[in-house]
Amino acid sequence: MRIVLGLEYDGRGFSGWQTQPAGTGLQDALEAALSRIAGHAVATICAGRTDAGVHATHQVVHFDTAVQRPDSAWVRGVNTYLPPTVAVRWATPVTDDFHARFSATGRRYRYLLLNRAQRPGLARGRAGWFHHPLDVAAMAEAATVLLGSHDFSAFRAAECQANSPVRTITRAEVRRHGEWLVFDFAANAFLHHMIRNLVGSLVYIGKGAHPPAWMGELLAARNRTLAAPTFSPDGLYLAGVDYPAEFALPAAPEAGEAFPWITP
Repeated sequence: MRIVLGLEYDGRGFSGWQTQPAGTGLQDALEAALSRIAGHAVATICAGRTDAGVHATHQVVHFDTAVQRPDSAWVRGVNTYLPPTVAVRWATPVTDDFHARFSATGRRYRYLLLNRAQRPGLARGRAGWFHHPLDVAAMAEAATVLLGSHDFSAFRAAECQANSPVRTITRAEVRRHGEWLVFDFAANAFLHHMIRNLVGSLVYIGKGAHPPAWMGELLAARNRTLAAPTFSPDGLYLAGVDYPAEFALPAAPEAGEAFPWITP
């Protein structure tokens, strides 16, 4: 039987999603909890391997098991053995042709940036921060250049293992809600550190270091060294994964549910 889970987690305190020799990955924590409920070793596959310090409001994971358990056991039971910063939101059986990674048709990320002179207190580790006022209109204009299919080599980490740097972005928005800047990105897939690198360059544009047209120049140059440094992981969230309707998986939480302190 193949089971799919929907997870949320605070990425602080973990070495990213992927299992680690020291057992410090989110995958390690989840598989240990699942194995206690299943009564056998459980291996998981996720929709997207988030980096150290990156959070999720809607990570999707599948695993296989031969044991019969009620769906509630894969939720409340597994949550009993998970660290307090990780929670299974839902569980549902699927057909064997479902794959958390390869069946996904798109992924959505949100980056939260606190834009005020004072560093964050309550939001420390859960949001990025920039102290000088940012020109959101210029940033939003630059973000529109990202829409469509492009070679994103300028925003790709050196250790990225993707076969191709070409990705198709269907949403790239920046907007302000009081002290908060909200970045929303959707694409068929993303490269390693791609969003954090995009946010870093958008912040450079917002602070006036470059005009909005610089974003197009970076895309054309395909040179990572010309773009801004990688931004902090603190404000990055995996916010949704899209699948064909035939799998009938629960939808990602609405923005107002996942981020209640910010207007959707």
